[in-house]
Amino acid sequence: MKRMLPEAGRLALIVIGIFSAGLGLKGFLLSSHFIDGGVTGVSMLLANVMGGPLSILILVINLPFILLAYKQIGLTFAIKSTIAIGGLSACLAFVHYPDVTPDKLLTAVFGGFFIGAGIGLAIRGGAVLDGTEIAALLISKSSQLLKVGDVILLLNIIIFSAAAFFLGIESALYSMLTYFA
Repeated sequence: MKRMLPEAGRLALIVIGIFSAGLGLKGFLLSSHFIDGGVTGVSMLLANVMGGPLSILILVINLPFILLAYKQIGLTFAIKSTIAIGGLSACLAFVHYPDVTPDKLLTAVFGGFFIGAGIGLAIRGGAVLDGTEIAALLISKSSQLLKVGDVILLLNIIIFSAAAFFLGIESALYSMLTYFA
């Protein structure tokens, strides 16, 4: 019974994290054409440029990272992360969030806040919502120079540079503000 309660608490953190990230994405960023960093940002950029469904892109692009997590970190982490990423994908596909504000600054800051809170809660629950965190963790383990935050920052520089090219400088700058928030 003791073990079940902490595991239920971890699951609750993951679920709350999913809904928080969903609010950040659908309630703030998507309507303003801002993107997040990581795999989610790549998925958002592709959805903007190619018009594909974001929920499907998030699942497909995260699959290699989940397989990597299974091989390098373990089955439990991979299962929890699969559930979390699948839950975020389902949340984006089926949960309606109101468009909270048209103000670009508030959108960037609070979109980033709710996504960041969601990511943090999911991590506290033992999962990730974005495969980039898996890659960064593994790269930082094998490198004495790079920490997790360094790897994520470098990957996001590439993503936001692509956003500047495809979405325009203003959207890219607001997207960077989202990341910083």
